Amino acid sequence: MPSRTLAFEGCVNFRDLGGYRTADGRMVAWRTLFRADGLNKLTDADLALMADLGLASVIDLRTLDEAEQRGSFPTDRLDVTYVGLPLTDVLPATEDLPEWKEAAYVATRYAAMVSEGGPVLKSAIDALATRGALPAVMHCSAGKDRTGVLSALVLAFLGVPDETIVEDYALSAAAMERLLERLKAEYPEAQDAVERFAPAILHVVPETMEQFLAGVRSRYGTYGDLAASLGVVDAMDRLASTVLVDA
Repeated sequence: MPSRTLAFEGCVNFRDLGGYRTADGRMVAWRTLFRADGLNKLTDADLALMADLGLASVIDLRTLDEAEQRGSFPTDRLDVTYVGLPLTDVLPATEDLPEWKEAAYVATRYAAMVSEGGPVLKSAIDALATRGALPAVMHCSAGKDRTGVLSALVLAFLGVPDETIVEDYALSAAAMERLLERLKAEYPEAQDAVERFAPAILHVVPETMEQFLAGVRSRYGTYGDLAASLGVVDAMDRLASTVLVDA
């Protein structure tokens, strides 16, 4: 079995969405869809590995400020199609950070990304379904919230059961511990701020995704209904024909 978590020097939460079974007995092909945290600090060794993976597309869900201040995927060093699609306009306000340790609150923020970010989600799925776009990686800064929402919807639209989507989301917990240690090392002059705020924003519990998915079903009905609402039925049919294989 291929490894789900791939180790890179410049990021900490790069994972393969392959191998997940669908309700009709098929599975997502390995090494076609990836999710990740920030990809702006990749080393030469990282880029060599991504070249070996055949990476063709990068979907960046970060805000414009994040991309400008922190940098983006180095397309000058690896020829990929880079698509910048900010799923939110701004990062959480400092006064809101303590709330991000509450599963119910985070689930509502995820729901807002769907209700307010429909055009962005559609563009992201259209990009993934474009001929020659795969293998592709979707990412944000931590790889758990914005990336978690898009990954969850893609898997749901492909027919992957809720419990599997929740399990995939929860895998970010270990990566967030690594990310916290990295933040402490990168910002030694701001240790107090990192200690105070980072644990909240990096918090990952399965209940968050469970409540988000339950809320999606309650508001939109079936995942097919949501796909129709977003206008991605045809795109998901194309993507499914490419990434779903016999288990």
